[in-house]
Amino acid sequence: MNTFGRSFRVSIFGESHGEQVGVIVDGCPAGTPLSMEDFKVDLERRKPGAAGTTPRREADEPQIVSGVYKGKTTGAPITVIFLNSNTRSEDYEHLRNVPRPGHADFVLNSKFAGFNDPRGGGHSSGRLTVALVAAGVIAKKVLAGIEVRAMLAEAGGDTDIERALANAVAKQDSIGGMIECEVSGLPVGLGEPFFDSAESLISHLVFAVPAIKGIEFGAGFAAARMTGSEHNDPIMDATGKTATNHAGGINGGITNGNPLKFRVAVKPPSSTPRVQQTWDGNKQAVAPLEVKGRHDLCIALRAPVVIEAAAAIALADLLKSQTGHTG
Repeated sequence: MNTFGRSFRVSIFGESHGEQVGVIVDGCPAGTPLSMEDFKVDLERRKPGAAGTTPRREADEPQIVSGVYKGKTTGAPITVIFLNSNTRSEDYEHLRNVPRPGHADFVLNSKFAGFNDPRGGGHSSGRLTVALVAAGVIAKKVLAGIEVRAMLAEAGGDTDIERALANAVAKQDSIGGMIECEVSGLPVGLGEPFFDSAESLISHLVFAVPAIKGIEFGAGFAAARMTGSEHNDPIMDATGKTATNHAGGINGGITNGNPLKFRVAVKPPSSTPRVQQTWDGNKQAVAPLEVKGRHDLCIALRAPVVIEAAAAIALADLLKSQTGHTG
């Protein structure tokens, strides 16, 4: 379904080329200050504009239509919407019979028997990450005193982001990236040993972000090449502070009070200026496809703030569920 969370619940709605997209957040403590201005910084970080990003421009001005009265949350569900105005739906009319490789066109058409909205990916579009970012802004307020920060560490396998983008533009092909996220100020004890481990819930949200193909916590996959004595983090005092942080701030699915660190892999956007091959249902044969529309060459540029939102939402739900946090 389209809802996540138990005590801090988030539901997203809308389609890429529909009238609007938005989010409903239930579980934000009453009396929390919230205004349109609070969303500005994170929404600006998500917007395109840099080299390698889509030329599609949306105002992305949040409209708070419920759950806030006189600048404070009421305890009722908060609904935030964003109008879509800069759409070019004609670019997608042929996708029923000519699915783009790497996209969800084929599986969506099959799963929903052709009733899905194919324009710009419909409900599966990265456009809906604007709603996740909005929910993340609210989640960060629940996490008062806890800082969530993500950054793009590399793009196209290069830590020099500008050089990687210049190469992508020159080759007219898309590239992926690696995002690092760190959460500081977390208390000891969030998460459960198995199904609701801190890693499980964060990963659940992170993989809900389009284009994410992998995640690792702390030393991650490098741990498979380490010995136990190398990977273990010596505990230095009664607070649980460790000398190293190969565990990424989580032991046994539970936060240990050290910075929570994880990295995610973002795939290259499937829509690329290069001609590709795909099944053409009209011709009943594989045929060349030149993807139309406006697309990012490197979606990872705009993804760090979305990853922050995913982590904040998961942690806000854990915090409220396990501590009875009410603000």
